[in-house]
Amino acid sequence: MKIVYFAHSLASCWNHGNAHFLRGVLSELVARGHDVQAWEPKGAWSLANLLADHGEAGLAAYRSAYPELSSSTYTPANAPERMVDGADLVIVHEWNEPNLVAAIGRLRKRGAPFTLLFHDTHHRAVSEPEAMRAYDLSGYDGVLSFGEALSDVYRGWGWGRRVWTWHEAADLRRFRPPAEEGERSGLVWIGNWGDGERTEELERFLFRPAREARLPLDIYGVRYPEAARATLARYGARYHGWAPNARAPEIFARHLATVHVPRRYYATILPGIPTIRVFEALACGIPLVSAPWDDAEHLFRPGRDFLFAGDGDEMRRHLTTLRDDPELRAALTASGLETIRARHSCAHRVDELLAIAASLAPAPAKDAA
Repeated sequence: MKIVYFAHSLASCWNHGNAHFLRGVLSELVARGHDVQAWEPKGAWSLANLLADHGEAGLAAYRSAYPELSSSTYTPANAPERMVDGADLVIVHEWNEPNLVAAIGRLRKRGAPFTLLFHDTHHRAVSEPEAMRAYDLSGYDGVLSFGEALSDVYRGWGWGRRVWTWHEAADLRRFRPPAEEGERSGLVWIGNWGDGERTEELERFLFRPAREARLPLDIYGVRYPEAARATLARYGARYHGWAPNARAPEIFARHLATVHVPRRYYATILPGIPTIRVFEALACGIPLVSAPWDDAEHLFRPGRDFLFAGDGDEMRRHLTTLRDDPELRAALTASGLETIRARHSCAHRVDELLAIAASLAPAPAKDAA
């Protein structure tokens, strides 16, 4: 099968978490013998920021970890019909320009023989619904959403059975426990400061509990303004800047535990959607404690795969216990890894994707608009 995916960027994971999952899925498809083509816009925001901060060297970890993957860049001058020529399945991510989304949809409406899916992995359907409703998806065969709560939004917009919940997952080829255990110490958090969507939560569930539990805290991520760095310094946290996602396993392997602090939308009006870091951390065999979110879809076994903390005091107690209890750390590691391997690998998601595509093909051509 020829599969074409339109991403914001495959090459860059700078403030672009979708690249993590996309790389794992496309790598799995290539390993199964599919013809995979990825397109990304020339001058993509994420890639431009990565190159500005780190130059070409910033791409080295991705290129080394994923030698089988590559992407082509396009500009508005590229003809959409040539980019999807010969495709059996085309997927367009929501972080693409509306003009491109609409143009590929028009090809499908005019009888193009591929199956066409829209992939949404963001909260804009609830935080900026009018912006998302402006996308012309009338030519699309269906929608892939990364959580059931988001799928419900699309069902409310009339998609019915043509929306599928397609959760993110861990790439088990790269995200796995270290081959040999070395010395571990302290706490690590890999995440971006962003637009203030969890500033108060980070202080309450990460910075203060880590200090009170006497656990050194290492922070990796981007978009930390001066005020954020001052906050880190006040709590004694060590800020390391951006780390390529391909290096996350080795970073996790140096630490005793990590923390999940969901963005506010995923803890409130889009329940059931963890960040991809939960999947990746558990796949790497590091104990995890999570700030509150509703595992509405029963993706995990809270209390066994990871610990929940209802408030900052409970987070401090959990971190203190993990610091002092190697048996608890080992039990959480084994259980979390078991769940990921059983249910949440990119191989599982490829199985789901291929089943969705098979259910839609062959589809009758639509009348021209």
